[in-house]
Amino acid sequence: MMMPFIFIVITLLAFILFYFGTGKEKRVFVASIIWLLLIFLISHDGFFENIQARPPRFLFVIVATTLLSVYFYRVTCKNKVNTIYLVAVHMLRLPVELMLYQLFLQKSVPILMTFKGWNFDIIVGISAIILLTYLLITRHELPRPFMLWWNTLGLIFLGTIVSIAILSSPLPIQQFAFDQPNIAVLKFPYIYLPAYIVPVVCLSHILDLKQKRIR
Repeated sequence: MMMPFIFIVITLLAFILFYFGTGKEKRVFVASIIWLLLIFLISHDGFFENIQARPPRFLFVIVATTLLSVYFYRVTCKNKVNTIYLVAVHMLRLPVELMLYQLFLQKSVPILMTFKGWNFDIIVGISAIILLTYLLITRHELPRPFMLWWNTLGLIFLGTIVSIAILSSPLPIQQFAFDQPNIAVLKFPYIYLPAYIVPVVCLSHILDLKQKRIR
């Protein structure tokens, strides 16, 4: 019971940090609450665990999350984003990586999705802690070229693991991990990883890049 509780806490922290990172955009707050509650209501009885259903029920999460991400991007004022909170969002990638490793030990995700496989997100999580410490202590902005590269690298790492996660899931397009597929994200609360945490992490990079480019 401890792991599900910790993952819910991580999800709530992602929600809070991203909300502040968007400059306290109320539409982000309201839409996030609605979406998190909707996913809870749909998934807590195992709706997405039925992998025999056609079309795959998980497609609903992918499509809806994509639309939600576009909405968040459009309603967020780029001039109001707060880099400190957006960087703080990426700290959560460290505990997420540790959770994924525990899920691997429980045979719920393949080793490919952990830091012992092809998941390098732990590097971004650790570096985010260092960057946030610097920002809070010095109160100085980090060099613009450095942040551009850091955000770009973070997006590359994220895109890599998302691709692996999708291709390791019990979907018609599965290509990897047939002996131990990615089934954890079909269950509550771990479905919040693709349904909320991943898009929030992705948008935190994109919004910070956008802000740096318009300056």
